[in-house]
Amino acid sequence: MSRFFPHTAYAEDQPLYHTVLTAHVLYRGFQAGAVAGTVIGVVTLFVKSSKLPAWLALQRSAGVGSLFGIGAMMVALPLRMFDKTEIEWKDRSWRLLENQGQLAVDDWSLPGTALLPIFMYLQNREGAQLGWRIAMGRAGIGSMAGIAGYLFWSRLVKGQTS
Repeated sequence: MSRFFPHTAYAEDQPLYHTVLTAHVLYRGFQAGAVAGTVIGVVTLFVKSSKLPAWLALQRSAGVGSLFGIGAMMVALPLRMFDKTEIEWKDRSWRLLENQGQLAVDDWSLPGTALLPIFMYLQNREGAQLGWRIAMGRAGIGSMAGIAGYLFWSRLVKGQTS
């Protein structure tokens, strides 16, 4: 996501700083919610039976978690940045765009977010009938798969430790 925004040499010149920080925080809330929703879905599968097959139940749980994650960040960001000056917004946005690790996570997670729902739709066309929770869950699980791919690549293939 970060590569979609312009990045300047100095934080004071950073354009679209509200948009950059807001997009980053909401996307991370989406991802965190997908993780939490998936964990809750796994636990729920062991506690009670679902009318849906296990894989669909996990997708639905991840979708609901994603929505809650976005909602939580929609409240948390204004609370956190309420009294911050313009330069503080610019600096935080600039540092996000400057961080190479952050760029790499975005480079790997965004394709997963977009491609897994498309792939699963093409594999199983009745998935379109299942609703927004399944669609968001597939995007959230795709995002997690992208991050897992990044971690595998950076740690095992490239051998980075930090």
